Amino acid sequence: MDNVHDMGGMQAFGPINPEPETEEPVFHAEWESRVFAMTLLSGFLRQWTNDMARHARESQNPVTYLRNTYYENWLAGLETLWVGSGRVTAEELAKGISSGKSDIQAVDADKALVSVKGAGGPVDPAAPVNAGLKVGDRVRVKTFHPMGHTRAPRYLRGREGVIDRIHGRHIFPDTHTVGHVEDYPLYSVRFEGEELWGPDGNQRSAVYADLWEPYLERP
Repeated sequence: MDNVHDMGGMQAFGPINPEPETEEPVFHAEWESRVFAMTLLSGFLRQWTNDMARHARESQNPVTYLRNTYYENWLAGLETLWVGSGRVTAEELAKGISSGKSDIQAVDADKALVSVKGAGGPVDPAAPVNAGLKVGDRVRVKTFHPMGHTRAPRYLRGREGVIDRIHGRHIFPDTHTVGHVEDYPLYSVRFEGEELWGPDGNQRSAVYADLWEPYLERP
């Protein structure tokens, strides 16, 4: 989906002023830690995938998305998932009171968080990758504008780069949002600064992006 969450290469949003890592707290308020915990624990309802959760956050109205803080966007996405899965009603959210009809079971937080450790790896680390591309190949990111979720940044589409590394086979996020489990080779692709930003950009810079094979084509 081409929406305001995909801000790479966009202009007129002002400078980025990050807090120094030595001074930035993990959470800026207690409610943020609660939203973080609720998001992780709600995943154990097994009603949606990580990619569905990302898409729920990305599908907000652009004005709302920009106005929200980071964890406000997490909460908005979580509320969308709760209502969409039928676990919570819009009325319950509005009132902040449960009707008592939910079938959500208690989750052991400690066991749940331990079980997520290391998640996100390849589909099967021992399986052959069967990559259609190899390190050193020149590729171009396909130009496309999906209505659903994608992990191909808009500013890379139509740009050419070189395969720098092969990460193995990983779940394809674009179809994972609708419940299909497909896996494809995942590549780290190097893009030169001039290719991305033109002659006025920093010609000594480069960007490395992890991209699934279906996003790529040979120039």
